[in-house]
Amino acid sequence: MTIKEAQERVDKWIKEYGVRYFNEMTNMAILTEEVGEVARIMARKYGEQSFKKGEEKELADELADVLWVLICIANQTGVDLTEALEKNIGKKTKRDNRRHIENQKLYNNERES
Repeated sequence: MTIKEAQERVDKWIKEYGVRYFNEMTNMAILTEEVGEVARIMARKYGEQSFKKGEEKELADELADVLWVLICIANQTGVDLTEALEKNIGKKTKRDNRRHIENQKLYNNERES
């Protein structure tokens, strides 16, 4: 599925099953909540925290929730995510084309205190 197709499918689903989009601020709050759920899983699975009993969730599903709400916000504000991502990659390439390659910290496996 392309990004454009994803935007179209989410829009179709909202119109068919969701009645309408939540307003932009509600979706922003939902996005924040979903990102928090991803952070919780990351902290427990890859960080130093442990899962509470019955808490474990699937990272892929939570990332998809983030993507869903992000697509909703893009759709309702008229943002073409394909075009936006292309421009963003171009910006990063122009700005950072040597930055990371020349960052010795990325080649050092030891943590600095």
